[in-house]
Amino acid sequence: MMPSKDECIKALNDRHGTDLQNKISSTTVCICGLGGLGSNIAIALARAGIGKLILIDFDKVDITNLHRQQYKASQVGMYKTEALRENLTEINPYLETEIQTVCVTEENAKELLKDCNIICEAFDNAECKAMLTNLVLEEMPDKYIVTASGMAGLDSANLIKTRKVSKRFYLCGDEISDASDGIGLVSSRVMLCAAHQAHMVLRLIAEEYEV
Repeated sequence: MMPSKDECIKALNDRHGTDLQNKISSTTVCICGLGGLGSNIAIALARAGIGKLILIDFDKVDITNLHRQQYKASQVGMYKTEALRENLTEINPYLETEIQTVCVTEENAKELLKDCNIICEAFDNAECKAMLTNLVLEEMPDKYIVTASGMAGLDSANLIKTRKVSKRFYLCGDEISDASDGIGLVSSRVMLCAAHQAHMVLRLIAEEYEV
């Protein structure tokens, strides 16, 4: 039986406390890139009762995504934005989502991100990561950005860390490993880095700015 919205809110309040949950429920987070990082970040924040998620990706679900991304075999060929929203609705039917099935560029980023409080950078391309981070830091002084670098291979999980780079800029990962080196992306390590990003988002919402 589907629980009511009031029942879901009470359950979250019981777990997080009413004051914190009110902050979480009134926050909008934008996730740029819905692959191994972004799809896992979205799941974590949806379970936490985030107020709204803006989901941005231009790509479709591929069979090679299934080992580390939060999609189902039945969703291969769907746009990731649509597939992820479908999955998030099953987890949190009262979550507000906005999907943008586009590629984030310097030209459209400010418009896409204007309504969010916190941005999660979850791209798999170094140039796109740098573009988004620089744009947010230089042109969006009211927003925080949580980024990722280094989650490939089977190195120790304990090497994945969160670092505060500057006042509004946080970086998660080991900052070294790179899938292009032939070491691959393993689901558990990617999920761990995504969990760091999601957790940092929740800390920012709670006004905990140190790592």
